[in-house]
Order: sequence, then C-alpha cells, then structure tokens
Amino acid sequence: MGESFVHLHVHTEYSMLDGAARLKQMFKQVTDLGMPAIAITDHGNMHGSFDFYKQATAAGVKPIIGIEAYVAPESRFQKRPVLWGEPHQRGDDVSAGGYYTHMTIWARNKTGLHNLMKLSSRAYTEGFVRKWARMDAELLAEHAEGLMATTGCPSGEVQTRLRLGQYDEALKAAAKYQEIFGKENYYLELMDHGLDIERRVRDGLVRISKELGIPPLVTNDSHYTYESDAASHDALLCVQTGKQLSDPDRFRFDGTGYYIKSAEEMRALDGSELWQEGCRNTLLVAEKVDPTGMFTHKNLMPTYPIPEGMTEEEYFRQEVWRGMERRFPNGVDEEHRRWVENEINVIVQMGFPSYFLVVADFIMWAKNNGIRVGPGRGSAAGSLVAYALGITDLDPIPHGLIFERFLNPERVSMPDIDIDFEHERREEVIQYVYRKYGRERAAIAATTIQYRPRSALRDLGKAFGLDPLQVRRLSSAVHWWDGREVAAERVREAGFDPANPVLARILELARELTGFPRHLSQHVGGFVISEGPLEELVPIENAAMPERTVVQWNKDDLNDLGLLKVDLLGLGMLTALRRAFRLVNDFRGTSWELGKLPPEDPNVYEMMSRADTIGVFQIESRAQMAMLPRLRPKTFYDLVIEVALVRPGPIQGDMVHPYLRRRTGE
Repeated sequence: MGESFVHLHVHTEYSMLDGAARLKQMFKQVTDLGMPAIAITDHGNMHGSFDFYKQATAAGVKPIIGIEAYVAPESRFQKRPVLWGEPHQRGDDVSAGGYYTHMTIWARNKTGLHNLMKLSSRAYTEGFVRKWARMDAELLAEHAEGLMATTGCPSGEVQTRLRLGQYDEALKAAAKYQEIFGKENYYLELMDHGLDIERRVRDGLVRISKELGIPPLVTNDSHYTYESDAASHDALLCVQTGKQLSDPDRFRFDGTGYYIKSAEEMRALDGSELWQEGCRNTLLVAEKVDPTGMFTHKNLMPTYPIPEGMTEEEYFRQEVWRGMERRFPNGVDEEHRRWVENEINVIVQMGFPSYFLVVADFIMWAKNNGIRVGPGRGSAAGSLVAYALGITDLDPIPHGLIFERFLNPERVSMPDIDIDFEHERREEVIQYVYRKYGRERAAIAATTIQYRPRSALRDLGKAFGLDPLQVRRLSSAVHWWDGREVAAERVREAGFDPANPVLARILELARELTGFPRHLSQHVGGFVISEGPLEELVPIENAAMPERTVVQWNKDDLNDLGLLKVDLLGLGMLTALRRAFRLVNDFRGTSWELGKLPPEDPNVYEMMSRADTIGVFQIESRAQMAMLPRLRPKTFYDLVIEVALVRPGPIQGDMVHPYLRRRTGE
C-alpha cells in the first residue's frame, strides 16, 4: 500500500457534461489498480455524493466525499465580477471573467460531510451567479469543522495570485485558508498535465509551502476513467458548450492525462522529492477519512404536532378510529376491526405513524378547502388506515386489495403515496405545506435526466456538424434503438451510408452516452419534508421558481436516508371534473358528488364500449381505445382487467389476445 496512490481530484459523470467517468467503470478501474480509496470532487455540486458512496462501499473502496468548490473572489453576495490584475493580464486573472476561483475540499468525517452539505447549499442559495454556486472565505470559516482542503487546481486563489505576480497576496491567501481549516488539514495541491499555467507557478507554490509549512499533495485532474476515453470526453465538451468539433475556437482541454492513472504513472510524472512526498500524502489523506455514519438511515420524517399528554402512537390510534367511525357510521364489523388493528400495529412497529398523520393533514386541508383530491392510486389503496384517515377514498376489503403490497415488515421500506390534486389548485396545497413546516424544512425532490438514444444522437449530431434535418432524420429512424446496435437498413432509411466513418463514430459515442446524466431536474410532483432544516441533512439548490429549493440528490435516494417524500401530483382531470359538476349544478340545479354516483351505470359502460373515451383518465390512449370495443366492459372489474392488460408485460407476453378470445368465445 505504501507504493499505492489515491486519486483525490475526480470529476465523475455528475459533473454534468464535463466529467465522463461512469461510477461503475471508475470503481472497477480503481479496484484493478489496487487503490484503497478514491474521492469525488464534482464541479460545484454534490449531486452524485450519495450514489458514489453506495457504489464505492459495494466495491470495497473507501469513499472520500468532496467537491471542487467555486469560491467567490470577495463576498458570495457580490454578484459583479472582480479582477485582481491589470487589463493585459486578463488571461491569467480570476476565472470566468472574475466570478470565481477553485478549491478542492473533502469531508474528513460525518461532521465534515454535514458541513460540506451546508456549504454547497448556501453556495446555491446565497452565492449563485449566472451558473456557478459560490462559497466564500466567511462561509468556509463558519463550516470548516471536519473538512480538509487544498490550494486547488491552477484556477485556485493562490495560483491565480502567483500568475499575476502577486506573491504576497498569494501567501496571505494560503495563510488565511490554512488558519480556517487547520494546519493539519490544508495542503498544497500539485498537478502536472503538461500545462504552462501549472509550471509557471510551481516555484511560487514550493516557496509558500516552505514558508507556511504546508504539505504537498499530488492530484490528477481526472475527468474520465481510461486514457482511451479522451476523444469521447472531447465530444462531451462540445455537447456541453453547443459547439462543433470542427470549431477551432471551441473549449477544449489542453495538456494530457485527465484519466485515472496508476500509482506508477503518477509517481513517474516527476522524480523530485516534493512530488514523491505529495504522492505519499494522498494515502495519508485517505487514512484520515472516516466514513462511519456518513449516510446512515434514520427517521428524518417531520414530527406531527401531538396534543399535550398524548404519545404519537396514542394520537395516531385515536385518529384512525375516529376515521373508521366516520367511514362506517352504522358500526365497524369484525373483519374491518381486525384488518385496521393489524395495519395500525404494523405501522407503529415500522415507525410510520407520523408519516400517515402528516399526509392525512394536508389532504384533509385540501378537501376542506374545496380542492379536489384523487381517490388514491398505487399500493396505498390497499390500506384501510389510509381510507380511515381520508388519504384514499376506497375501502380495500371489498376489492380484495392487499395491504402488504404497500407496507410489509419483512421488507422494510418507506411508504410511498402518490396523491392527485386538481392541477389548478395544487399550488395552494404546496403553500399550506410551506406554512405548516417552514420553507427550510420542505423542498422539491430532484430527478436525474439521463440520455436516451435519440437525445444522445441529437446532441452528438450537432457536435459533429450534421445539419438539423439530418439530425432529425437520424434520431427518428432509430427511435426504437436500445443503445446496443442499429440495423444498417434503418440507417439507409434515414439517408445515410452505414459505412460512413463519421456516422459510425456518432453511433459509437451515442451508445456510450446513453444512460449518462444530462442534467438534474425537478421531479414532477415529488416533495420532501424533514424534521429539521434540510441543509443540515442534505445538499439543496435553487429551484426554478423563486423562494423554493431542490434537493441535490436523486429522488430515489431520499427514502434510503429516511426522508419523507410524497408525490403531490397535479391532475388536469380533477379540474375538469370540478368544472363539469359545476356546469351540471348551474344548468340542471343538481348537486353531484363523485363518491355518490352509481358505480354500475350501463349507459357509461356502453359509451366505453364504443371507445368514446377521449379525456377519460387511464382509458384514453390509442391502445386502450382499441381494446375497449373488443372487451366491452360491463362492470368496474372489467375495467380493472382492461387497464391491467394494456401494459407492457401482458402485451409483450402475448396474454391479451388469448384472454379476449376466451372472454368472447372466439
């Protein structure tokens, strides 16, 4: 291990359209090279930190959670550019025309991870300008506990000052950050990609290292896994910047070697004692990191306000039984009693009473304020407790629905309830949640948008200089492509020669790009509510709408950490129903309630059998409308069968036509 090396400056696929290192491949390479650990330091975000942690742990590699931070040259609240040099030095001055410098930071332990999350969150909510989430020295000093940092890459403050000939200012900057992080936690970062900006500041860095006693640390500015990935990464940069590969003025990486090099390759770059010490120090930094408890699952759900003198369990039981009495005013039969008691016990055992109370609260608020709410969808409809609390409007027992599909103590997972609100008034429900729990405790869930074959082909076609018509023809011709191979006849149909080397390269790169993160987006309905301020628990960033935030992690990771996630979906059909009922009332003087309409009206089923279902939720697709005249539903359960059959599984399994033949006696 003494001759090994740990990569501490690594841009993964979560440095969106800049890093090209897929985590799975990266961990395989690290394992093959016998390296004990690796860091993640994506540009200005922590989008991939939890995914990185999980995959590293599974691969037997110590995860080092970090970030390549954007640091404002003055205050993070200063939104104007700041330059330190003379006009003729613009090429060597503060990055992006005066908006930020870089700093490499890692979490040493659980405390450090939470401080890193706060730094990332505040960088977005307070220091964001143009497209950069920026910290500053004040914020770093406030949250430095448990962190380690370096002077950064050539765009760091110390190196920038040195390039501008401002040695005293560079020394002051290094001393400032050494004091912030502590002498034992601040390093002099050395790189060698054959760049002039690296060589020009080397003597100044060595001098600062000696004056302040800052230990050297060697890194490689890794942006992809294998050396052979360089051309693919270059194409990815063109996709990011919207430029063509043939453009001589486009952004590109100068120098070489931006991949996961072996320990031997890293040591061979420079034979000096300073460099060799910097290589050895990567192992010391990795040893300092203690990932214990960094991402431990615990109950982070908000606590519902309970009346004084009652426990959460007592109040939960009370509210469920009050709901049962409302649902069954003539008395609760023995079967329902046994069923609901069993559910209550399971929910209490799994620690989820607060979840049900919180969800029931905002659903009942919506109903009491005239906002239409869907009757329930998914596995939650199998819960009698959900029915009693008003979360759903369907008694699961007569319909044979199974509670264990929703919650099962033998398969512990967070409840997941999708709730439909009428589209036009969904915002009122969201504002109620904000008022109830506070904006600092509620945020929108995120979802990672990945490349599909067609989107990969579109972006790569532009990068390779295809005209818009060619790009459309190519992507349309392979709309069915699974990312592995494209039949030659499909390519000819699009007007291309399958033997064309440019086309072959585009298709090859599109295969590599398929499944790659393109950007982080807001989940269509996912909402996160926590027991405390979210920036204490997860990294957040600004949402598209003012005064809202988005959790930086993918929605599917939130349940693993114990956060409450609910889907507050906006459904236009519920708005249409409200308008339709109002029209009936206006023109006929009849007041309708959805739950009181007769469920087996033969005229309605006759309409469905004619496939006259445009605008009817769940049965308005072309496939559903083709099925209805053949199935000719006469009961609600016929509709259940119809909806279940028109799904990918039954269709691909050739189950639809045999069922129809048997049903109709064909």
